Amino acid sequence: MEKSELLKQLQLDETARSQGARPALPLVVGLVFAVIAVLGTWYWLANGRVFTVRTATAQALGSVQGSVSVLDATGYVTARRQATVSARVTGQVTAVLIEEGQRVQAGEVLARLDDTDAQAQLGLAQSKLTAARAQLEGLRLLLSQAQRDAARQQDLLARKLTSQQAADDARTLVDTRKADITTQQRQVEVAGRGVEVAQVALDDTVVRAPFAGVITVKAAQPGEIVSPFSAGGGYTRTGIGTIVDMDSLEIEVEVNEAYIGRVQAGQPVETTLNAYPDWKIPGKVITIIPAADRSKATVKVRISIDVKDARIVPDMGARVTFLEHGPAAAQPETPAGVLVPASAIRIQDDSEQLFVLSDGHAQLRTVKLGQAYSDLRQVLEGVRSGERVILAPPAELQDGDAVKTEQPG
Repeated sequence: MEKSELLKQLQLDETARSQGARPALPLVVGLVFAVIAVLGTWYWLANGRVFTVRTATAQALGSVQGSVSVLDATGYVTARRQATVSARVTGQVTAVLIEEGQRVQAGEVLARLDDTDAQAQLGLAQSKLTAARAQLEGLRLLLSQAQRDAARQQDLLARKLTSQQAADDARTLVDTRKADITTQQRQVEVAGRGVEVAQVALDDTVVRAPFAGVITVKAAQPGEIVSPFSAGGGYTRTGIGTIVDMDSLEIEVEVNEAYIGRVQAGQPVETTLNAYPDWKIPGKVITIIPAADRSKATVKVRISIDVKDARIVPDMGARVTFLEHGPAAAQPETPAGVLVPASAIRIQDDSEQLFVLSDGHAQLRTVKLGQAYSDLRQVLEGVRSGERVILAPPAELQDGDAVKTEQPG
């Protein structure tokens, strides 16, 4: 076979080459879409997912260790310091500067009343004070003139150029001017007090917060009439709003009088709010109110709340467990660490881990475990008392993932 024929056999047919290239293009396009789908799925899994989780609060081990429940009682969260704020005078509301849930400071302006009359009275009082001061200044000038005249009369009397009567009249006039000045000074003081009274009346048209707290009720609107006195069923408001000092919250429970002997002032307690059944709040007995309810055969007991938290609000239902400790000498040393439910612990690469809820995200912590207490585990390092841990974290949950807490059913 000749050389030219061999070269012809090695050349590709143009038709065959074009037909063989066509299947490669759909294959490349498919691979590109597959890569995009994988990357999109990875991005959604890393950034777009939000896990719904259940949480529990880490409790100081000393708050439950060695305690025995001696009594349970139900009650409500109450505010020891709250007030329905009203104006000191009757007037029409021109501005209300509060809303429910707003936190205010002591002395902060809550509302304003129409101050037209008060401004007019203040202006009148100030004018009277100005006139009284001007009259006092005029009397002082007359006293100076009378004193000069008396001095001249005394000089003339010494030279026998005037009568004794004239000299006496001049001295009497000086004494009269002094008395007039003293009287006018009192008038100036009275006018000054009038200005102060008018200023107080003007200040009374501004309603201020008596103490720092949170507004729970907004009771008035601009245009309404408010008064510190009841209008006998009319349309006059008696308050601008209600302010509650959230730092004064406590629990008030009613204990059956047959068991009141188990309660003592200073006794440790554990409170569970109906809204958060997994949250144990430490506290103690403040006092036993020395009065019984004859109809219900109960005695009221005030309970402190040792944990300040925005979730605790007035009138929440609560269940209080009264605890009893043994003698101080028999108590072991308070163990270190906190207690968390065992379901919050995850073993990963021979290390104990759990997730802590932080600003709507799961924060992974490596912890050091201690003893087991039934369904609870002692955590010696890695978690502080009061932090919320995630229960039974999903296997896909990673550090920094967005989470939301499961609402109680």
